[in-house]
Amino acid sequence: MTDRDATAIPTRAADALRRLVVDVPDFPEPGVVFKDITPVLADPEAFGLVVDALAEAGRDDSGRSVVDHVVGIEARGFILAAPVALALGAGLVPVRKSGKLPRATYAESYALEYGEATLELHRDAFAPGDRVLLVDDVLATGGTVAATRRLVERSGAVVRGVAVLMDLSFLPGREAIGDLTLTSLMTV
Repeated sequence: MTDRDATAIPTRAADALRRLVVDVPDFPEPGVVFKDITPVLADPEAFGLVVDALAEAGRDDSGRSVVDHVVGIEARGFILAAPVALALGAGLVPVRKSGKLPRATYAESYALEYGEATLELHRDAFAPGDRVLLVDDVLATGGTVAATRRLVERSGAVVRGVAVLMDLSFLPGREAIGDLTLTSLMTV
């Protein structure tokens, strides 16, 4: 990006999200309103805006990348994290559900809104001191991000921040992630 306007990019991305994200009531269970981002992914201009805005979370004020790796959190986080990693010139590291990674892993269990889950990360994913940006679609209760942070830190890397498309202000996600810098393109 040659003409870098760090304030215009997130504003345009948020406008695209407001226009294209579809609320799906009672999915995956009654009482939950699912935020469907597939229309954003299907629109190349909107998708590009979102990727550029998320990548800003991994840059300093001059536009230089300050992260070595971008972590994509299963599953929609993979879709977003891969192009963000490319935009930052950083590696991509997936955090997966239990049993999906083929080599030695660290595992972390955490509570969901409706149950419990376990995430895993390859033990050799990072070198000590690697700087990491966590990317996901939605920050809800914060359990997934907090568990991912613990995995990354257990491996010796340092989490520089979290970037999400949207955070749900009616849930305690911001409190659950503690002192991590949060970049959210839209607050619901």
